[in-house]
Amino acid sequence: MKTKLKNKEAALKNQTGFTLIEMLIVVIVLGILAMIIIPQITVSTEDAKLATLQTNLNTMRNAIELYYHQHNQTYPGAIDNTDGEGATATVGAAATAFIAQLVTYTEVSGKAAGDSEDLTGTLYGPYIKTATLPKNPFTNMSDLTCDITVTNVTTRTAAPTDDTAWKFYVKTGVFIANDSTDHDDY
Repeated sequence: MKTKLKNKEAALKNQTGFTLIEMLIVVIVLGILAMIIIPQITVSTEDAKLATLQTNLNTMRNAIELYYHQHNQTYPGAIDNTDGEGATATVGAAATAFIAQLVTYTEVSGKAAGDSEDLTGTLYGPYIKTATLPKNPFTNMSDLTCDITVTNVTTRTAAPTDDTAWKFYVKTGVFIANDSTDHDDY
């Protein structure tokens, strides 16, 4: 019996494994590495969102300027898209006209072609090849609000007044991200 007990004690002494101290050291090292790496990943994600935002803003601004020059110096959303006559009376009508005039074929007057209409006379567009505006990566939305009253070209209020992705000033042609004041300079 004593021999069996001595054999068991010897077997236990010969077992190899990690001590509690060794395990704690490994956990601490992994924690330190995580503290160093995770902020780098977060910064990369924000940089990617910012680059996407700048690309989307440039794309939209180029489309707006091309529309402006091809439609008698009138910005999209300023003229009713259903008949190409008269100014849009409401913010909602301006946003609807803006999208329709950029994503469909249009006449020089700004009248947008419907889905079933003959495209005769619709010489321009579409300026955006998708049926929707690009997404704002900070809001993950693609909707728009239009301001039909501001005439000062330096106005770039980006403090969101609603939950839309973009803001367009119909009379000045200024197109901005409607997510925060952090992106006023873009």
